[in-house]
Formats: sequence, structure tokens, C-alpha cells
Amino acid sequence: MTDSGLPEKGSGYVAQILRDTFSRWGARLGLLWIGVLIFCAVFAPLLANSHPLLLSQNGAWQSPMLQFMTPNDVIILALLLITIILLLIPWALRRKVMAGLGLLFVVATLSVSFISPPQLTIYEQYRDNQNTGQYDWVVHAPIPYSPKDYLRDDGDTGLESPLGSEERTHWLGTETDGADVLSRMIHASRIALAIGFIATGIAMFIGLILGGLMGYFSGWVDMLGMRLVEVFEAVPTLFLLLIFVAFFSPNLYVMMVIIGITGWSGYARYIRAEFLRLRQQEFVQAAIACDLPLKSILFRHMLPNGIAPILVAASFGVASAILAEATLSFLGLGLVDDPSWGQMLNQAVQASTFNWWMAVFPGGAIFLTVFAYTLIGESLRDAIDPHISKNK
Repeated sequence: MTDSGLPEKGSGYVAQILRDTFSRWGARLGLLWIGVLIFCAVFAPLLANSHPLLLSQNGAWQSPMLQFMTPNDVIILALLLITIILLLIPWALRRKVMAGLGLLFVVATLSVSFISPPQLTIYEQYRDNQNTGQYDWVVHAPIPYSPKDYLRDDGDTGLESPLGSEERTHWLGTETDGADVLSRMIHASRIALAIGFIATGIAMFIGLILGGLMGYFSGWVDMLGMRLVEVFEAVPTLFLLLIFVAFFSPNLYVMMVIIGITGWSGYARYIRAEFLRLRQQEFVQAAIACDLPLKSILFRHMLPNGIAPILVAASFGVASAILAEATLSFLGLGLVDDPSWGQMLNQAVQASTFNWWMAVFPGGAIFLTVFAYTLIGESLRDAIDPHISKNK
């Protein structure tokens, strides 16, 4: 805002709210931790991998890491690259979103069609070849263990405390099957971020559409919509997830969908209240009088002025989705082989002794992630609240 109280030229309400939010230390610290998680998720194959990044054998260079990259690895890296490029191009937000989605679809299609890593993975072959001097030189990842490398070449490894082995270096120890805990935590950040963002995205999409229609049309549309909201608010998400996992095999994508389609009611209530207020505003009445299309009135004129409270709810929604997945994994009903923080936390109490490193590190990651989203959500709420902003 300028000294006269008017919005700065070229800045919308949402942009102003975001600037106020991230001027607070709590939101900055939360964003810093989320940034660390995103870095780990995007560059996980380069940070923790049993396949050497680069090696030379008889003068020929090769990269086993590239040979074993999956379509998901390529899509995540491409998503980061596309995001950076679009942020640098001075296009309108809508054009950037459409271009980003189009490019992501092309990359995903090409990756799934043409990238096929070897099905059989023998992690110990690189260690054996290096020990017998078959390589000229080798460049390893900073953590030279993959999340599913159970170190079979070292016999029965099992649980080891941090730096508890003189033969190998495991900064955060190993889990029940002998896999490196730090490597699994880095790769598990992908699941935490994915389930948080995708489940919340599905819930927001449904909530914005239904809540917007309820608030704009009111009357019988509002009445029917509110009954639907009440029905979905009565559905216990965790119980539904438990039933699904009990009858079918655990599936991350289905978990995201279940959390998304049962969590939209809160967003619908928020956007309904905003649209009920905005529909009486002069700029909306002017748009209706000009006979603009309904899509333009709802999503171009009303939504940008009512989206800010939804962002607060979304930050708490991401934290709730992460907690739901961690709870399922802790109960032994989550993903079976893929690394997950909740699954590792479960191993802290499975053995006859309490393995503190399996409780402290995954539990700390879950706490910090949920706390980071809560800090961002509270800062957003403070930035939106006119009384707090006025007394600042």
C-alpha cells in the first residue's frame, strides 16, 4: 500500500497479501524449510543414490545414475526447469499456467513413453567393481546409498545407530532392513510434498467450483450445495482411508484422491461466504449489467478478490494431508516398499528396544513440515485480518 492508502500500481490484492505474509519471520522460516524439502525432492537421485553419478572404466565414461532414472525423476526435474523459465518470462499469470501445464503434459507423455530403466537392480556390483579396481575413477552422490539398497553384500545389517558402523558411514543410521535412513528420508520428502500439494489441489478445485456457484447463485443452489457440504463433512477421511487400505493394496494416488474429495467442504464454505459478499459489490453488478459471460464474472472478477482466505485454509490443508499419510504409514497401512516418514517412525517401536534415531529424525521431519505450513498459514491469516494489519 502507498502512503495514501491506495494499492501500489500494478499490484493486485493477492500479490499485496503475499508480500505482507512473507514480510513476517514465521512465514520466511516456514518457506525456508519448504524450500529445503523441494530441493531434496527434486534432486533426490543426485543427493542419495547407490548408482555412481559418473565413472570411468577402461577409459570409457558412463553414468549409471542416468541409466536408472525413472520417468518420475525426469518429470520432477522438468517441472522445476519449466517453473523457473516461466517465472523469468513476463507473461500474464493465466498464460504462464496454461503454458506450464501444456509443457508438463508433453514432458510427462514423452517420459512415460520413452524412458524405461532396467528392471533388475544390483546395487552391490558398483561397490564390488570399485573394490577390485575395475574403475579408473568414480563420482558418487553425497549419500552413496539408494533408499532401497539394503546392503545385502554386507550380510545381515539391520538396525544401526548413527555412525555406529566402522565399515560404512550412515549419518542417521540404518532402518530394520539395513537401508540408509538419510537416503530414505530424502526420497520420502517427495511423497510428503506430493500428497500435500495434490490432495489439497483436488480439494481446492472442487471447493472453489461448488462454493463459487453456491455463493453467486444463492437460493436453491445454495441450499442444495450446503446439504452436500454437510454430507461430506460427516465423512471421516482417516476411517475411509483405513477401509480402502484394508480391502485394496495401498496406493499413493488413490490416497491423494480420497483425501482430496473428502476435504473440499471447508474451501467451499470459505469461497461461498466471499462470493455472497462480493456479489453485491458494484464491480460485480457492473459486470452483470455488461452481460459478461458467467465464467468471466466468477473466475476473472470475483475469484481474485475472494481467494486470499482460501490460501490460509490451503496451508493448513497441506499439513493435514501430510499428517494423514504419515498416520497411515505409522499404522503399517501405508506404502509397502517406498520410503515414507511415517513408515520409518513405525520402526522405532517395532523392535524389542526403542530405536531413538528412527523416532527423532522422521518424527522431526514431520513436525517441522507441519509446523512450517502452520507458520505460513498463520502469517497469511494475520496479513488478511484488517484489525491486525491496522495495529501493525
